Amino acid sequence: MTLFYYKAVTPSGETLEGQFELATRDEVIGKLQDAGNIPLEVREADSGDSASLFAALFKRATLRESQVVQFTQQLATLLGAGQPLDRALQILLDLPESEKAKRMLERVRDQVRGGTPLSDALEAEHGSFSRLYVNMVRAGEAGGSLDDTLARLADYLERSANLKSSVINAMIYPAFLVGMVLVSLMVLLVYVVPQFAPMFEDMNIEMPLITRVVLGVGSALQSFWWLILVAIVLAIGWLRRQMADPPSRLKIDERLLGMRVVGDIVRKVETARVARTLGTLLKNGVPLLAALTVARNVMTNTALAESVGAAAEDVKTGGGLGYALAQSKRFPKLALQMISVGEESGELDTMLMKVADTFDVEVKNTLDRLLAALVPATTIVMTVIVAMIMLAIVMPIMNIAGAVR
Repeated sequence: MTLFYYKAVTPSGETLEGQFELATRDEVIGKLQDAGNIPLEVREADSGDSASLFAALFKRATLRESQVVQFTQQLATLLGAGQPLDRALQILLDLPESEKAKRMLERVRDQVRGGTPLSDALEAEHGSFSRLYVNMVRAGEAGGSLDDTLARLADYLERSANLKSSVINAMIYPAFLVGMVLVSLMVLLVYVVPQFAPMFEDMNIEMPLITRVVLGVGSALQSFWWLILVAIVLAIGWLRRQMADPPSRLKIDERLLGMRVVGDIVRKVETARVARTLGTLLKNGVPLLAALTVARNVMTNTALAESVGAAAEDVKTGGGLGYALAQSKRFPKLALQMISVGEESGELDTMLMKVADTFDVEVKNTLDRLLAALVPATTIVMTVIVAMIMLAIVMPIMNIAGAVR
């Protein structure tokens, strides 16, 4: 007998943690499912935190997001065509181009052929598949609709990946532009500007204020660049510690939501994510309270996640989802109205998917508008800074020329 630690979600949305002394993980999962719970994590109790750092150094490499989407789509197609699960996995072995994906498929196929449920085999891949992914597969297995579940999951993953890709692509050009200008400014201030300082001192002329400021900045960067680098490293370390501390992370996320432009984008992105997660889970037969608990775990903004947790408590006492989410005043009004309409019509899962689609488009449009304004604004600001540096150098030279005349 082995002592196992488990974490699960009850049909009422509560999170359970505890230990079972049983022979295998499958027995623990079966016991939890028999009680109507959704397992989130099951592991040996002695394989916890003390070995986590050592295990992290040697853990299996995870699959890329695109590879997970491709695997899900292909497996859903094969199962929908009537192929048995082990046969479908065998067919998929010939499709991946990377050896890493093939080895993963071999491990999953071998476990499935040995009688292990697909959800457990995927969970054993240590990070390649999220908790949401594993729990949806597990629910699909329990309901006998694994092919439909995988099809919905593939659509969910593809839309999430497209949203993430649009955000990244929108920021590439501004980031590249700012980076190149900052490098140019560093070259000017560290190497070019300090070369003029001895000449100005030898001429014994009174330098304008702007020249003294620019020369001071250039001299400080040239002499104390290492101190600035250390300060940046320490600041990044401090920020990472703050983000790892739940109360500090909550304060940071709340301030982020309060920012006029960034907060609006974060709110829309998270609304689309939680709506699509809830809609997908509800379509798969997961109870609303359990779906809210799972959806809360996939959110990245802890302030909004806290609001979802509070909403789950209100729903537990009989309140509507739209009304419960509105209490925090953190979610867009349009999303709340659409959710309320979905509840009234009895089609909450469908309406949640429409909410997700709506805010995916909203995020894309917002980013397009932001990008259209950000690039010229950044160019103007950087041009002004470069012009000021050049003016700081040219003004003393002009004063010298005037004195010679």
